[in-house]
Amino acid sequence: MEMSIWEVPPFTFSDGLGWGTPYLFICFNDECSFYVQGWENLMENYAHNASYRCMNYPGTKQFECIPVFSQIGGTGQIIDDQVLAEQEILKEKIKKGFSILAGAYVSKDSVTVVRLLLDATEPQRVRLKAAEMVGDIGELEAIEPIKSARFGNEIIQKKVDESVKKIHERYFTRECPFCAEIIKKRAKVCKHCGKDVAGQ
Repeated sequence: MEMSIWEVPPFTFSDGLGWGTPYLFICFNDECSFYVQGWENLMENYAHNASYRCMNYPGTKQFECIPVFSQIGGTGQIIDDQVLAEQEILKEKIKKGFSILAGAYVSKDSVTVVRLLLDATEPQRVRLKAAEMVGDIGELEAIEPIKSARFGNEIIQKKVDESVKKIHERYFTRECPFCAEIIKKRAKVCKHCGKDVAGQ
């Protein structure tokens, strides 16, 4: 049986140094003698219910073993044709999104930038770039929809908050501390709620 391409997890264990490569080849053949005998060996020597899978560094003849603690251990990182196709689709979506953002930036089309930012189906990298760009070209009308949205991503949310501040600075505005409506930065009384905002 051919070894499977396996993506190294984002965290390391053991010595903490990792494997030095983003991908490895791992044997996921459940009839492999190394795997079958590993259960008994680890139980006898270390009193652990675990086994080994054979791994190989790409482009080398270096083979080692990696511990697994169940039959499905490590299978979450197998890279198959479907995963590769999904990664290719994601790359294309990112490329298309960046192209749309570049066009919107040149034409100062803040509506398109906000639309991409609010679209949860867009890749995170595209949404992050849109969050950054809305601060540069966004108008006051862009503040309400992006402030009321929840992005589910702390980095994007932080960038949106920074962009809202940039828009306020560019238009010399701020939020009323009482009613949250947009008012002029130097306003003494809020024109929406009528409260005194001087020094607030």
